[in-house]
Amino acid sequence: MAQGKSDPNYQIAAENKRARYDYAIDDDIECGIILEGSEVKSLRVGGANIAESYAAVEDGELWLVNSYIAPYLQAKSFKHEERRRRKLLVSRKELSNLWNQTQRKGMTLVPLVLYFNHKGMAKIKIGIAKGKKLHDKRDTSAKRDWGRQKQRLLKQG
Repeated sequence: MAQGKSDPNYQIAAENKRARYDYAIDDDIECGIILEGSEVKSLRVGGANIAESYAAVEDGELWLVNSYIAPYLQAKSFKHEERRRRKLLVSRKELSNLWNQTQRKGMTLVPLVLYFNHKGMAKIKIGIAKGKKLHDKRDTSAKRDWGRQKQRLLKQG
């Protein structure tokens, strides 16, 4: 099913726009996330930030650490903690693959986007990434600028 404007249930709750600039993403994986009711309602309103967060494999489980979900104001008695660790749901095979890849030098798990899929379930896309050096970031921005300039030249001529 096509995602985006044609599907009313598909909604991006939070996006980490700097992730592709700061990291070289090798692979990405879609994970489920365990949330409380007030967290889901807050995500629907759009009160989330995953820019400073990361994922980690600890004790055979995958966790999302340091993600922020704003408090839902209409929740009276069942409020949630804003920066709690949230468990991510993946298969055992994927979990062992993630653990093996993060044991390599410089590899980390970076959240890319937190969204609601076409069924209305909250999902998070995790990227297996390696941190870029300053010269790598310069190369990326130079390639992006050249791509823009090339498109302008093609439109003119």
